[in-house]
Formats: sequence, structure tokens, C-alpha cells
Amino acid sequence: MVKFAIYTGGYTSFIVSYLFDTQTSALTYLETIPTTANPSWLTPHLTNPNIIYAVNELGPLGTLQSYATSPGGGLTFLNEVSSGGNGPAFCAPLSTGQVAIMNYGSGNGEIIPTVNGGTGFDNSTSVLVTFAPPPGGASNPHMAWEYKNEVFVPDLGGDKLWRIGQTGAPGNFSIHGFIEHPKGTGPRHMSVLDDYIYVVHETANLLTKQAVPAYPNGTSSFVANATTLSADIPVNSTFAAAELILRDPTPAYPHPYLYVSNRNIGATPDPRGDTIGIFEPAGLEVVKQVYTGLVNIRGMALGLGEVGEEYLVAMGAVSGGMVIYKRTEDGAALEEVARNSSAVPRTTSVMVQLGDAGH
Repeated sequence: MVKFAIYTGGYTSFIVSYLFDTQTSALTYLETIPTTANPSWLTPHLTNPNIIYAVNELGPLGTLQSYATSPGGGLTFLNEVSSGGNGPAFCAPLSTGQVAIMNYGSGNGEIIPTVNGGTGFDNSTSVLVTFAPPPGGASNPHMAWEYKNEVFVPDLGGDKLWRIGQTGAPGNFSIHGFIEHPKGTGPRHMSVLDDYIYVVHETANLLTKQAVPAYPNGTSSFVANATTLSADIPVNSTFAAAELILRDPTPAYPHPYLYVSNRNIGATPDPRGDTIGIFEPAGLEVVKQVYTGLVNIRGMALGLGEVGEEYLVAMGAVSGGMVIYKRTEDGAALEEVARNSSAVPRTTSVMVQLGDAGH
């Protein structure tokens, strides 16, 4: 029997935790943890799952916070630091012990060193990186992805992938180059596997694949692209691609698949709910579109560890609650194993196995 705590954030002043029991398939409410407003993105420490980082998507200045998990599914606040800008929508821990945080609302971001095993922050050397806006538009950096000695930043408003690197002490980063993407496609989230970049484009509902271009300002053509949407969406419906999950191969899942959430942002509902698209990485062929019963899927994540990687959690940011899927057919399919339709609408989640080291 394995139990997981699922920590969920959104546009409220609290994080809500839920308990998922793999033996009984029960998905039940645990605790409401008060926080600073708008913990819209949560992510775990790279090596210690009992440390969770949260953004507070606020203006004119947002914050980056750290929390420690508890055996009962609670959280203890540890530390916080300014994000340096307006409306941070994403943070990502790096292998160097730093945390990248990107400010969607002000077109800039920081990479902040951590201290005390990642539980605290020291931004005394952090340099604010500002991304140039497109003519007549705005830069909207939406995430950060570490690749070798670089950090890639998809810019939804600028239709670019910025390339930044450390130029001094930890926290001291600057822009080295960028990769142009088609105008108006809105690159939102990305992943890199086997030296190929996979990008989900929000405004074009597009999934693309290209080789990592030569450093720092090389270009490369798309070797594959595909719509993220199901072929039978309702007429006049409006969707925006959101999350992208692509994990490195593991012994249990040697063949990686891409999981993409399609969130309904219009007034025409689909009674089947939004879909999670499953794609083959080689040519981006769609393997399956899984209808979820959720509306506006933004929060979507795989569990941590050998047991956790079997499970994918998805939530409706508008309605539908939360669903837990088990990855089957080597990851090419999703089987629903638990649902909590009364779960609070959420935009982000982290799934941590209870009983991990430190608990």
C-alpha cells in the first residue's frame, strides 16, 4: 500500500492537500494551508521531495516561497524572496542549487541561489534578466528549462525561446541568444529530450519538435508539428494548450510519451470535458485523446519516484475537480483510478509519496 499527498495551488490564499491511497483508490481532502495570495505554480526540489517551491503570482512584485512537507500532508513555511517583477507564473529548481522564477506580467525573471539545503534563498547576487518585448507587444516569459549549461525561457508574448546562461557568481545570468518561433503561436511550455526541443504553443494549439540549434543564436526547422486538439471538439469552442509533460525514459517506462493538456477557455463546453493528448515523440503522432470531465486543465503533473511515476494527476481550473490516472500500455494510455469531483479548482499540483526520506 502506497499513499501520496497531493499539494494543489491556485488563485486563492491557500494550498490544499489531498490524500491518494493506491490500494483503495480513494482521493480525499486532507488540509487547507494558508499562504500568501495566488500560489499558482508549485514544484518540488530536484532531489528532496519534502521541499516544495511556490510562486505567488502578484503585482507589482511577486514572491518565491519554500515549504517543507509533513507526514500528514501539511506544509510548513520556510522562507521567501521577491521575484523581482510582476506576476511570476512559474519557478523551476536547477541542478546548480538555484531556482529560476519568471515574471509573466513584467517580462523579466531571476535565477536565485538557495541556502541550507535548498530551504532558503540568498538573492544578494541575483541579476534581473529582462526580455525585450516584440514591436507593439509584450514579453511574457512563461517557464524555464535547464539544458546543459543553459536555461531556455519560452516567451509566450514574444514568440521566442530565450537562451540565458550564468555569467558570474550564482544568480548572475544574462541573455546569450534566442530561438525564433512563428509569430502569434505563443510558446508556453517546453521540454528537451535527446537534444530535441518540444514546445507547446498556447495560442496556436500547436506542438512542435526541433533540434537544439547551435549555441547561442542558431536556428533549426521543425522536424514535426501537430495540433494538440482532438479532431471532434465542439463547433465554436475555444481552446488554449497549457501543460506539457515529457519525462526521461525509466526502467518502468522506457519509451517516453508527451502529455499535453487542452484547456477550454471559451463559452462552448464539451460535455466530455477537456482532453489530455498523448503523443509519440518521434513524429508527434497523436496516440490518444483522453477525455477527462474537467474544464480548463492547467494543473497536470506526474508523481515522483518509482511508484509515483505510474500516476498522472489532472485538475480543472474552472470545474470538474481532480482525477488520478494510471499510465498503462507503457505510458501510451491513461486509466482513471480515482476522482474527486468536489476538489477546489486548481492550477498546479505536486504529488509526493508519504513516507519518503525525511518524513
